[in-house]
Amino acid sequence: MQHLSTKDYIVFFLYFLIIAGYGIWVYRRKKKSQTSSNDYFLAEGSLTWWAIGASLIASNISAEQFIGMSGSGFKMGLAIATYEWMAAATLVIVAIFFMPVYLKNKIFTMPQYLYKRYNSNVAMIMAVFWLLLYVLVNLTSILYLGALAISSISGLNTTACMIFLAVFAVIITLGGMKVIGFTDVIQVFFLILGGLVTTYLALNLVAKEFGSVGVFNGFQLMTTKAQDHFHMIFNKQNPNYMDLPGLSVLIGGMLIINLNYWGCNQYITQRALGADLKTARSGILFAAFLKLLMPIIVVLPGIAAYVLYQNGSFQSEMLQDGTVNPDRAYPVLLNLLPAGLKGLSFAALTAAIVASLAGKANSIATIFTLDIYKTKLNTAASEQKLVYVGKITIILAMFIAVLVAPLLGIDKKGGFQYIQEYTGFVSPGVFAMFILGFFWNKTTSNAALFATIGGFLLSIAFKFMPHWIDLSCLNSIGFSVANADGIFEIPFIDRMGFVFIICVIGMVIISLYETKKGIIPNALEFDKKMFRVSPAFMVGTIIIVAVLAALYSFFW
Repeated sequence: MQHLSTKDYIVFFLYFLIIAGYGIWVYRRKKKSQTSSNDYFLAEGSLTWWAIGASLIASNISAEQFIGMSGSGFKMGLAIATYEWMAAATLVIVAIFFMPVYLKNKIFTMPQYLYKRYNSNVAMIMAVFWLLLYVLVNLTSILYLGALAISSISGLNTTACMIFLAVFAVIITLGGMKVIGFTDVIQVFFLILGGLVTTYLALNLVAKEFGSVGVFNGFQLMTTKAQDHFHMIFNKQNPNYMDLPGLSVLIGGMLIINLNYWGCNQYITQRALGADLKTARSGILFAAFLKLLMPIIVVLPGIAAYVLYQNGSFQSEMLQDGTVNPDRAYPVLLNLLPAGLKGLSFAALTAAIVASLAGKANSIATIFTLDIYKTKLNTAASEQKLVYVGKITIILAMFIAVLVAPLLGIDKKGGFQYIQEYTGFVSPGVFAMFILGFFWNKTTSNAALFATIGGFLLSIAFKFMPHWIDLSCLNSIGFSVANADGIFEIPFIDRMGFVFIICVIGMVIISLYETKKGIIPNALEFDKKMFRVSPAFMVGTIIIVAVLAALYSFFW
């Protein structure tokens, strides 16, 4: 397997200098005006719409997309792009309905929302939940998958790659959200440019393999040679139905995944919470447009690698422990790039990983500092002390992730699916708690606790239910599929849908019972006028919906 040449290292070093230099410049320029913890953690009032949009994408697109989603493209095809395309629609919903609620009520962290809407118990439980999830699932998976990819391209030791990524991310994160937000603009530039270079190469390779030339011919050949990889909606006979169960990717659990991720996630919403409503909405809409483009960068290369593999290429490179590992598809393609361009794509991959690590670490620090340390451990802490604690938290979180990541078996399951399934244990209950808290004033704190704890326990019960109950009866209606051992399981996306519905029903029953007993829930400031959008935003929304309708109609 090839490694980086001198030209590649020069290109990568230039990328590193640009990011580090620009980050230092932003930090020094903004340092004098940084007077509060909110300014450090949220860059309050400092980020422009294009910085917010770019930062949303840079924080979201990481190793699990470049490596994991390309691997899923190799395995199951374009259908995995539903995570990206449905995210575009979800971002519009979040901009219209979620952001006004947060900004009207001056919400800066997700636990703070839970404290205002419910009580301190709900807020503290979820703060701990989110910290564990961010450190032990998200931070570790981004770090480990990224290190594996960089190791396979550069030839460096995996542990050394993890340490390098962690240190690089910490350097950026210690400058606060302003540095993260503005450096993310450059990160996205490298991410998209380098990603497009890899896609261009992959499509050209397919064309060349079958005696043709050009990326368009390559794409047409892919749709012919791997026709089964260009269906967005799977039927029950598809071997990948367990991962993407039919229409549930449009109207079922996929909506919960996306609405929870983009609307109830500190890691994401933090980018927009420091802005005014118009700026926040514009930035989110910009991110939605970028989302439409992401499958070109993170899915098509995986499908191209599949077509080439089926035709006899990469037979040994795709193997790991004697079996085909789809997550090797993207690194294999990168190793075919010529000197210089390989360094650019390597920089793009590093940019995606580092930006996500920085964003995640900043969110971990924000939740711990503002919602645990300031609330419970040191209520009289000064602003300078809070910033200091936040920086220490960033370093400790990254240190823990480096130690724990190799022990979790992240590479044994598809990297992207690993993150989605294990995050899904918490998502249904959390989203039920948020959505009812937003739009139904009768929702009580005990109902929220039921969704928080009960949703998690229900998710575990649904996961292990096939070992206790025969679920073959659900197969005829598409809600159970036989696994490799012949045991009928419920796809995790459908499990999330079922848990969400149960949580909502339980919350309604509990809330109605308690309000009849005279309990008055906390209420948020609410004004229907705040959901109005500008004509320009409406035009952008219509374009996004039209593009999505066309894509799903064509690739159904």
